[in-house]
Amino acid sequence: MCGICGVYNFDRNRFVARENLEAMNRQIVHRGPDDEGYYLSGNIGLAMRRLSIIDLRSGHQPITNEDRTIWIVFNGEIYNHRELRKGLEEKGHRYQSQSDTETIVHLYEEYGLDCVQHLRGMFAFVIWDSQQRRLFAARDRLGIKPFYFLCAPEKFLFASEIKAILACPGVHAELNRSMLPEYLAFGYMAGVETLFAGIQKLLPGETLEVSESGKVKVRQYWDLPPNTEDRAGDEECYVRSYRDLLEGTVSCHLMSDVPLGVFLSGGLDSSTVAALVAKIRGEAIETFSVGYGEEAYSELRYAQHVAGHIRSNHHEVRVDSQQFFQALPKLIWHEDEPLVWPSSVSLYFVARLAAERVKVVLTGEGADETLGGYGRYAWTMWNTRMDRMYRHLIPAAIRGRIRKEIALSGWVGASARRKLGHTFLGRDSERWSSFYFDNFYCAFSESDEAELLAGQDGLTANAAYQHSLCVWQNSEGDLLSRLLYTDIKTYLVELCMKQDQMSMAASIESRVPFLDHRLVEFTRQIPSQYKLSGFVGKRILKKAVGDLLPESIIYRKKMGFPTPLSAWFRGGDMETVEKLLLEERATERGLFRPEGVKRLFAEHRSGYRDHADRIWRLLTFELWARVFLDSTAPADVNREMGVLACWR
Repeated sequence: MCGICGVYNFDRNRFVARENLEAMNRQIVHRGPDDEGYYLSGNIGLAMRRLSIIDLRSGHQPITNEDRTIWIVFNGEIYNHRELRKGLEEKGHRYQSQSDTETIVHLYEEYGLDCVQHLRGMFAFVIWDSQQRRLFAARDRLGIKPFYFLCAPEKFLFASEIKAILACPGVHAELNRSMLPEYLAFGYMAGVETLFAGIQKLLPGETLEVSESGKVKVRQYWDLPPNTEDRAGDEECYVRSYRDLLEGTVSCHLMSDVPLGVFLSGGLDSSTVAALVAKIRGEAIETFSVGYGEEAYSELRYAQHVAGHIRSNHHEVRVDSQQFFQALPKLIWHEDEPLVWPSSVSLYFVARLAAERVKVVLTGEGADETLGGYGRYAWTMWNTRMDRMYRHLIPAAIRGRIRKEIALSGWVGASARRKLGHTFLGRDSERWSSFYFDNFYCAFSESDEAELLAGQDGLTANAAYQHSLCVWQNSEGDLLSRLLYTDIKTYLVELCMKQDQMSMAASIESRVPFLDHRLVEFTRQIPSQYKLSGFVGKRILKKAVGDLLPESIIYRKKMGFPTPLSAWFRGGDMETVEKLLLEERATERGLFRPEGVKRLFAEHRSGYRDHADRIWRLLTFELWARVFLDSTAPADVNREMGVLACWR
C-alpha cells in the first residue's frame, strides 16, 4: 500500500526538479510512513510513499525491469500475483523481489496496455516506458484505489491525493464552480471532475496514456457484465456458488506479511467478513468497532455480540461530539473534498484504533450495492408499482396538488412529511431525478438549489444530475439491476474513496473482499428475486452465511451506521454554526444566498424540517474552502471555530 505522485514535463529539455517532487511526496507521508522512493530522468519524475505490507525487505519502489527501461510506482495489492509470477517466469521473466508490484512490470512487458486484464486486486499505478516515452496509468475495476491528475499545457501531474498535486509549484487551488450543483445534491461528483478546477480523476476500470506531445488518451478496459437473468437456475445453486466464491475471495485478501484485522460494525456484511476470516485463520482474530455515547445511534452491542460469537480479540472506541467536530478540518484535509457522510469521521477513529495493533484491515464495504441491501431499492420498486396504478386513477393536476400539500402544508409534521415525501405520493414519477435521486440521495434538490445558489450564470440545466443520469441511462436489465449498476458506478466509488482516505489517514490499509471483481461479476448473474425479496435485501448472502452467524445478526434491521447529527445540530451551538456560515468570510465567496441559509436554520430549529444533512453539507464545504481555497491550516481552522462549545 502506497501513495504515489509524479510529474511529466512535455518539453524534454525541461527537467523535473527533485525538490518539487519531494514537496508533492511530503503531502502523502501518511499513506506510506515506512519508506519513500524516487525516479528522476530528465523530464519525468515518479515518487512514492510506502506502507510495507508485502515483501518488507525488497519491495522498495519505484521498481524497474531487467534492462531498466520500464519503471513503476504502485498503490494497492495484487492478490493473484503469485500465480501470475509462475507463468511469467516460465516465459523467461526474471524477478528481483517477491513484491506484487514487480509482477505488473513484467505483465506490461509481456502484454503491453492489456496487462490490467490479468490483475485481480485493488490498484492505481503509473508506468514510465522510456523507450516509448509514454506514461501509462490504470485504476482498478471498482475504484477501490484513487487516482487524480492535472493536465496543463506544459506538464502532466498525478497523485493518490489531490493535495499532492496542489503542492507542485505553479498549481493553485481554485473552485470548480460548475460542480457546486452536483456537490449540493449528492455530496460527490460522479464524473471525472472534482471540486478543484482542472484536477480530474481517472474513473474505475479505466487506463490512461500520456505522450510527450501532451496528448492524453483514456480507455475503458472493464465494465460490469450485462445481467443474464433469463438463465436463472435453482436458488440453492446460487447460494452455494456465492458462498464458495466469497470464502475464496476472503482467503486471498488475507495475503499479508504484517498483522491483519477486521472492521466490525455488527451489521451483516462486516460480520460475515469477520466470521470467514476467523474460520479460515482458525485462531482468534483482531476486530475493531466504533460507536457513540448516544445508544440509539450506536451498533456497539451488536459488534460485541458477533465478537463473542467468533471469539475475536475485540477493541472499540466511542466518539463524542467534541472529538467529532474537532477532527473535521483535519479529516477534510485528508479527504481533499468536503466530507459527504458524517460516518467518515467515525471511520477515521476506528482506523486509528486499529493502527495500534495491525497494518491491514478487511471491511464489509460493497455488499449492499451488489446484492440490493439498501432500503431505497425495495422502496423504489414498490413506488414504481404503486405509481403505475396511481397515475392511472388520479389526474396529473390532482397529483401535483397532493405533492405540494405534502411538501408545504403546516398540518403535516416533519416526520410524516419526510416519510410521505419518500413515497409515490410525494414524488413526480415523470422525472427520474425527483422520483429516485432527490428521494434517496440528494440533500438539495434542483428547486432547493435555485433558492440557495447565488449567481447561477453559467450553470447548465439539470447540472446536479447529469453524470448520475448518464450512468442510469446506460444501464441495462430489470429495474433492480439498473439501480445496482448505477450505484456501483457512482455512489460506491465515493464510498471506496472514503474508505481509502480515512484508513490511510491513520496509515493502515483497508481491503474490501465484497468488491473482488470476480465476485461482483458473479453477482450480476444472480436473479433479482434472489437478491431482493419484498423489502428484504441481500437474501442470497443471508442464506449463504446461515452456518456462520446468529440469526439475530443475519436478520436484524439495518441501521447503516447513523450519526446523532440532528440532535447535535439542535443543541445550544446552533446559533454559532449559523454564524460561521453567515460571517463575512463565508458570504464574500458569493456562492450562497444568506437568506437561503437563514431559512434552513429557522426551519430546523422549529422542527418544521430536519435539515441536518443540508447544514452538514454547507458546513463541511465552508471548512473545505478555508482549508484549501484559503490555504488555512486545519489547526488554525479549529481555532477559528473556537466559539463553538462543541469544538472546545
